[in-house]
Amino acid sequence: MYSQTVLAVEEYSKRLQDRERRVAHYEALHMRLGNVRLALAVVAAGIAWESLRRHALSPWWMFVPLVLFVFVAAYHSRILRARDLAQRAVSFYRSGLARIEDRWQGSGQTGERFNDPHHVYADDLDLFGRGGLFELLSTARTRIGEEALAKWLLSPSAVSEIEERHSAVRELRDELDLREDLAILGEDAGVGVYPEALLCWAEAPNQMKPEWIPWLAPFLGMAAVTAAVVWGYFGIATPFLLIVLVEALLTYRLRRPLEEVLHGSEQAFRDLALLSGVLARVERHSFRASRLQSLQHELTSHQLTGSRAIARLSTIVDLSDSRDNVFVRVLNIPILYSVQVAFAAERWRSAHGHTVRTWLRVTGEIEALLCLATYSYEHPDDPFPEFVQGAASFDGTEIGHPLIPAGTCIRNNVRLSDGRKVFLVSGSNMSGKSTLLRIVGVNAVLAMAGGPVRAQRLRLTPLHVGASIRVNDSLQEGSSRFYAEITRLRKLFDFTSADPPLLFLLDELLQGTNSNDRRIGAEGIVRALLNRGAIGLVTTHDLALVDIGDALNGHLYNVHFQEDFENGRMHFDYKLQEGVVTKSNGLALMRSIGLDV
Repeated sequence: MYSQTVLAVEEYSKRLQDRERRVAHYEALHMRLGNVRLALAVVAAGIAWESLRRHALSPWWMFVPLVLFVFVAAYHSRILRARDLAQRAVSFYRSGLARIEDRWQGSGQTGERFNDPHHVYADDLDLFGRGGLFELLSTARTRIGEEALAKWLLSPSAVSEIEERHSAVRELRDELDLREDLAILGEDAGVGVYPEALLCWAEAPNQMKPEWIPWLAPFLGMAAVTAAVVWGYFGIATPFLLIVLVEALLTYRLRRPLEEVLHGSEQAFRDLALLSGVLARVERHSFRASRLQSLQHELTSHQLTGSRAIARLSTIVDLSDSRDNVFVRVLNIPILYSVQVAFAAERWRSAHGHTVRTWLRVTGEIEALLCLATYSYEHPDDPFPEFVQGAASFDGTEIGHPLIPAGTCIRNNVRLSDGRKVFLVSGSNMSGKSTLLRIVGVNAVLAMAGGPVRAQRLRLTPLHVGASIRVNDSLQEGSSRFYAEITRLRKLFDFTSADPPLLFLLDELLQGTNSNDRRIGAEGIVRALLNRGAIGLVTTHDLALVDIGDALNGHLYNVHFQEDFENGRMHFDYKLQEGVVTKSNGLALMRSIGLDV
């Protein structure tokens, strides 16, 4: 546990202390500059009194404190910005230490919007929600980064892609400056950028027609200004009024496309500065891994880099938002302000709209890689899995659960290879059977996403996880627990005909039916899964099921969890043992709480 983990803690702690000192320094400067600004305001007021009321000084003296006030205010703004960045860096390193020390639950993005109760393992393995795997992994700054990470967790990737991610993560995990820079970007420390809305706007066809209006609009604006000057000097208002009437009719004709172009949707233009900042930081970084270089090339190979193009769009959006200003409202029709901004937005869309999808995809992938890299840096004892060829296999040594604190995590060996295709895990309730399924499943998901795993070593073939662990009845859907379970099992069978092979995790298989049907059904289901090339684990506390291995050609291996009942309390060691469980403490437990059995 010492070694690399301690080094990560020490590096985070050192940087945290440095950023906290910066915050204190900038806060002290902020207070002093506030006092200086107040003093300059008082001096300016005093000079104004002496010059305007008592005529003791020239009014020109007022400009001295006012000019100084402007310079101090600009410098003060920079100090406040630097303080805010330092405060975000403090939060970044505190969050990192919390993850290392297993204090992270409830402090990050939970990814609830990705959770699908009908997915074949997401809910069963606690991928999303408070304290879920996504919350532990995700440090993404944009929603597209979150979506990329969630996609990797929800479906297995090809081994070639996984190996490219391993190389990228190995490089990125020590790039602490890059990870910090991205973490403190934007107006706040939350997740921003809504990719669907932005893509919908960017890839929509242009609405502002006909094409000659962009040439006419500046001419009409200049004509209106000239006519206004004529009105002011010569008192002739007719030309100005006629021009403004034409402009008002033109604006009214374009009102619908103006609304679409300048507003898009409420979320389309949110956090463009953050997206531009993320792209700019990635563009100027020097990468070595081939996958990272390829992604970076996609950002910089166009005539205009992604960051500069998004920055220009952000400027156009700011100009559009300025229409709420009272002075712009007055001048909106005479200079055709809205029309000209809308055409600027459409020129941007024509030039760059088709590449926005690429920029967002690259941003999402790099952020997802950074999430895995952060986890790898903070959990350096977790290795990358080794992928092998051949029949489906999963060979984990000292494998544990990444969501269980390291100090209390019990590890076990799980080897499904060399003819051993299924573990039948027996034991009482609370002994650790369901947790073992989740341990195997979560590590398989991490492996197929390209991340490190919680194990001493994990060797496996490509696998697709399918689980039936947290299956319940549903009043809304009108299904019993048994029907919900067999429906899930039917869905798992669909995956056995696809590539990669299925890793099935079945908890208390068919417990919703009678003992005879359960034994026959369990044997048939497991045999059918094995005949289709799947491997997996099945748990039960019904000892009648442990005999089904005789009909499975030696592919089933019985293991169990044991517990002890002492002084009215049950004690579990959560260590996996060979063979069938030999004792049951159910009756003793019922008697201990006063049931007369």
